[in-house]
Amino acid sequence: MESAETRVWTSLPHMMLDLARGWRERPMLRHWQDGWQSTSWGEFGRRVAALAAFLRSQGVAPGDRVLLVSENRPEFPIADTAIMAIGAVTVPTYTTNTVGDHAHILRDSGANFAIVSTARLAERVAEAAAQAGAVLDRTICMENGAAGCLDWSAAVATPADPDLLLAEAELIPPGRLACLVYTSGTGGLPKGVMLPHRAMLSNREGVARIARRLHLDGTPYLSFLPLSHSYEHTVGGFLLPSLGLEVVYSRGADRLAAELKEIQPTVITAVPRLFEVLRGRIEAQVEKDGGFKEKLFRRALALGLKRLDGPGLSLFERAQHAVLDRLVGAKIRERFGGKLLALVSGGARLDPDLSGFFLAFGLPVIQGYGQTEAGPVISVNPPWENRRATVGPPLPGVEARIAEDGELCVRGDLVMDGYWNDPDSTARAVVDGWLHTGDVGEITDGYIRITDRKRDFIKTLGGDMVSPAKLEGLLMAEPEIAQAVVAGEGRPAIVALVVPTDGAAEKVQAAIARVNGKLSNIERIRASTLVEAFTVENGLLTPTMKVKRRLVLERHAGAVEGLAKRG
Repeated sequence: MESAETRVWTSLPHMMLDLARGWRERPMLRHWQDGWQSTSWGEFGRRVAALAAFLRSQGVAPGDRVLLVSENRPEFPIADTAIMAIGAVTVPTYTTNTVGDHAHILRDSGANFAIVSTARLAERVAEAAAQAGAVLDRTICMENGAAGCLDWSAAVATPADPDLLLAEAELIPPGRLACLVYTSGTGGLPKGVMLPHRAMLSNREGVARIARRLHLDGTPYLSFLPLSHSYEHTVGGFLLPSLGLEVVYSRGADRLAAELKEIQPTVITAVPRLFEVLRGRIEAQVEKDGGFKEKLFRRALALGLKRLDGPGLSLFERAQHAVLDRLVGAKIRERFGGKLLALVSGGARLDPDLSGFFLAFGLPVIQGYGQTEAGPVISVNPPWENRRATVGPPLPGVEARIAEDGELCVRGDLVMDGYWNDPDSTARAVVDGWLHTGDVGEITDGYIRITDRKRDFIKTLGGDMVSPAKLEGLLMAEPEIAQAVVAGEGRPAIVALVVPTDGAAEKVQAAIARVNGKLSNIERIRASTLVEAFTVENGLLTPTMKVKRRLVLERHAGAVEGLAKRG
């Protein structure tokens, strides 16, 4: 096989099966099952070929949509690649979806075949199909013995030739639809984003240049964002494995701290909320220790930030920083395994103060930017020239410009084909090949800075325009505040719904006062109230931990009304 750096692939299964042929004995995936279990590239290729043959035997044809509902585990990329290899379309969905969520996706996508991980999920999907009036011809369950389901073990034992499937996959054109990814959104029904193979291959080529410079080949990547999310689907499912990283599937957020030390990954990807949680835990431990340890920590942080932002450290400060880095910084880096080369943040804006906290201790936090409609990666900061107030320069092959109204627009192979069964939304989103991102931004020296959401401004009763994203970001940057949603549309003042961190309820007002000190008069929060946590289970948080603002405001409409009268 030619070098993975010089090969040109026409589709995702072409790439994955080609690598499986050349890297037969190389470890590809690792998961926990009574201990860490490894799957080689060769085994991956054999199972993909077997499952592809089985799906064909069950009548799955090119263009058919296949629902894929599973936690992060080796069976997910095997199923994903097999579906695409026979020309069908993967519809990845969250295991946390409600019956109603699944019903909407089944109804909208027209999927008539499903692959699920557990018997419980099989029951939920069957109930959703009944609710939607959809017909599921067959369901494969990875958990063998599930009632009414085909067994996974039998499916991946089907006789098949991986080389023959590879030859077929090479004929798949780059423009063929690969997957239909439903955006979780922060309000309204999810829309199905049509991503062709070229979109994700474009992402892969753009990120490959950074990965090669970091020498990531042969190192572990710890995967804990759900593979059903467009970011992890592309990056953890195809991009990083194809660059030679071994994907290690985390057992969950409660095991993350231990796994970081055990796995010692070179790359992890996260959403800003996780950074907030991690900083809060570190700060809480420091406050608990108190005394001399806390003084050392505060001094190390101050010197680290000064080193980042200037002015430059004096000779004495450089010596002090070197000592404190060994005493404080090294211990914090050890919490993350000690070998991180890139800690990538995406999914929402990462406050520069938050990233600065980690960068000050030598943790390589880099912010990227993207959306499902763009494959999904649009830009990322290179670690060697990391401008943390920006989301980095566009990937190679991506054009970016700022429209007259300030909206960021991008063009290139990464752009979606459109929204499934929604030509009107497609026509608004993609104009003359340019994807209108809905984000307001600036481009300086080739680096993109996102300043706001175009459609997410609050217009107060006085006609003032206020950015809720800015206010909520400042509130959640305070250690006493876990989550926050602000309101004020058509009202005389801005008010806030606040979820305090554990044990900090009595300190929330002081935190809000600190935030108000950073705001203009029209932006200041005039009244607030404490509310229950926003979670995936209560429907107020997406699986990637984005707050569903519209639903939060609907659920707490009475409280907002009361606050508005007080404010």
